[in-house]
Amino acid sequence: MPSERRATPTLLRDLNERTVLDTIRSGAPISRAEIARRSGISKPTVSLALQSLLQAELVRETAERPDGPGYGAVYFEPVAEAAVVLGLDLGARFVRGALCDLAGEVRARQDVELQAAEAAEAIEAIERLCPSLTEAAGLDPARIDTVVVGVPGVVERRTGVLRVVENVAGLDGRPFESELESALGLTVRLENDTNLAALGEQWQGVAHGVDDFVFLSIGTGMGAGVVLGGELHRGRHGAAGEADFALIAFEDVDPSAPQVTELAGGDPRAVFGAAREGDKAAKAVVAEVARRIALHVAPFAAVADVELVVLGGGIGANGDLLLDPIGRQLAEWLPFPPRLEVSTLGEAAVLTGALAVGVEAARENVFSRRG
Repeated sequence: MPSERRATPTLLRDLNERTVLDTIRSGAPISRAEIARRSGISKPTVSLALQSLLQAELVRETAERPDGPGYGAVYFEPVAEAAVVLGLDLGARFVRGALCDLAGEVRARQDVELQAAEAAEAIEAIERLCPSLTEAAGLDPARIDTVVVGVPGVVERRTGVLRVVENVAGLDGRPFESELESALGLTVRLENDTNLAALGEQWQGVAHGVDDFVFLSIGTGMGAGVVLGGELHRGRHGAAGEADFALIAFEDVDPSAPQVTELAGGDPRAVFGAAREGDKAAKAVVAEVARRIALHVAPFAAVADVELVVLGGGIGANGDLLLDPIGRQLAEWLPFPPRLEVSTLGEAAVLTGALAVGVEAARENVFSRRG
């Protein structure tokens, strides 16, 4: 009982300081009186919380003022560079990287081309990219709090081992997370790339404000990121959304780029281009691709009743040709078909999602370490 009484003031102090910090982040520049008004915390308590946050260099006074009279008030803003996040998107031909601060502002953005699609080359590329980004941003590398990497496979949450990786040799079954941590000397978090693309669209894309949606990536392969109740659904093994396996018992349902090539006997970009020009054979191929995509969307819509399906990837980007036929097909099959949209982030979706995850983690970390 005495230990509980001792813990209570600490818990209340943490709660007040967190609330004040969140209020400043959402309303900066903001005065002490306005913080108290918005948070519902008394002015003396706000003053104590501000003192702690100022000492921890998580907030600072600012000369910037909101519109309207200030009456000599002091205004506060968060220190965005209190920590930075490194986001990475590992593909078969490249590593995309970006540094962003706690406000979500990208400070540097670079890509590195891979000479070979293999794990060792990917680690070396990431090792080169990390210092290059901090130098370009003019930031101290010690400011990097979290590294989030989007990878083309299933990440086992318990072990950090990658599974079901097809387009980067040597990654399948590898403890890639711990290897990167050793190479960079930083905390690394791996996440499936399509899951991150979904979170990117939720943070800054077409799914912003949507609680139940699916991001369906259709390119060299297929995958889905599933967001339910506003949270990413990973499943027991981290394999939720592996759409390639959803219809594995059926033939001729894959709408990915290799299958489009097989259907049309040509490059998918050329096929969609010819369809836009009115070529009948190309239009027939596109119609079949739309049907196959609808087959993959239907189970998500029927089981989870999602509001939105976002199409991404090289094939999914052809919304002008695909959205209407997919929508018509779903309307025939389902009583409540979801809304369909094309990704507004495009190739940046995975990287944006990595930064979103990293910013959330880094904000929590700097607050926990403030003492």
